[in-house]
Amino acid sequence: MKLPVNPPILPMLAKRVEEIPAGPWIYEPKWDGFRTLVFRDGNEIMLQSRDEKSLNRYFPEMLDPLRAQLPARCVLDGELVIAREGHLDFDALQLRIHPAASRVKMLAA
Repeated sequence: MKLPVNPPILPMLAKRVEEIPAGPWIYEPKWDGFRTLVFRDGNEIMLQSRDEKSLNRYFPEMLDPLRAQLPARCVLDGELVIAREGHLDFDALQLRIHPAASRVKMLAA
């Protein structure tokens, strides 16, 4: 990859503070998923976890939709989630991190 920002990099993470900072306030939802950095350079895509490991083998079904929807060269910082029946299913997400390729393939389907 030849992007202005190349993997691995650490994502921006929230930090604990002793006191709530003074306003004005900006809120965003807390997503129950895996913090993921997406690096795309042409056809090449890397999904990187917050601890700088590749998630590509665990979420192969994400690669083609990302190619179809993202600009040809970009870096995206976000949350990978599984939504089921109107809620986020973190348990299903955790099941995806499995050493057996056959299980990953079955869950990806």
